[in-house]
Amino acid sequence: MSVQTLYTAATGMDAMQTKLDVIANNLANINTTGFKKDRANFEDLLYRHEVYPGAMDAQQNPTPVGTQVGLGVRVTSTQTDQRQGTLQPTGRDLDVAIQGQGYLKVTDPSTQTPMYTRAGNLDINANGQLVIGSAQTGRLLDPPIDIPQDATNVVINTNGVVMARLPGQVELAELGQVQLSQFVNPDGLLKVGENMYQQTDASGQALDANPGDDGLGVLNQGYLEASNVEPVQELIDLITTQRAFELNSQAVQAGDQMMQTISNLRRF
Repeated sequence: MSVQTLYTAATGMDAMQTKLDVIANNLANINTTGFKKDRANFEDLLYRHEVYPGAMDAQQNPTPVGTQVGLGVRVTSTQTDQRQGTLQPTGRDLDVAIQGQGYLKVTDPSTQTPMYTRAGNLDINANGQLVIGSAQTGRLLDPPIDIPQDATNVVINTNGVVMARLPGQVELAELGQVQLSQFVNPDGLLKVGENMYQQTDASGQALDANPGDDGLGVLNQGYLEASNVEPVQELIDLITTQRAFELNSQAVQAGDQMMQTISNLRRF
């Protein structure tokens, strides 16, 4: 009977729907600062073993191959592409782009939870502290850096040193140090939205250092890192995913037609 065909093809349709959701999210975030695109990974499901490879035949000889019928597919994970996005110039003093590995570390003022981000659209809150700009809340840069109200010509160099010119001073005054964090397994970070990640057991502990040290990237003032989504590749994946979904739906229709043919048999 072809009942199994329906269930097997249904797993394919469900897997392709998940992949389509991943592609749609990639395309939706094509202009999101610091966004890293995802990829859906798949694996085959259990097998129905009608004859095991190596089983003895009628002459007591081991069979070279068996009869194994697969029962479908499932999504195993969504993996993040960590490749560098294009650096786009903004000309804004408080915009910084990370060129290389690393994340900016911020703290949520309400929960005191450390978070990590590749988005470097910094801003100054009402208390003069550097924060990551957000429509929801201003998350403080960690370690905190205060910018005096009368400071001008704010400079963030490639090694993360923040300087500015204060009234009555000729030389730039050092105001603080921007640090970056890196992880053994960045794919294990928990995505919580708003360009933010959280540490998990899978990612390992955060290793903090100054930009340019211990394999970390450097900062580029006046730039933001664009998303690494490649529109042409995503559209190709979109088309192939749609075709794969259609093929699985046709397998469902074929299985239904076979069952209908069998049910219409008459004994004469």
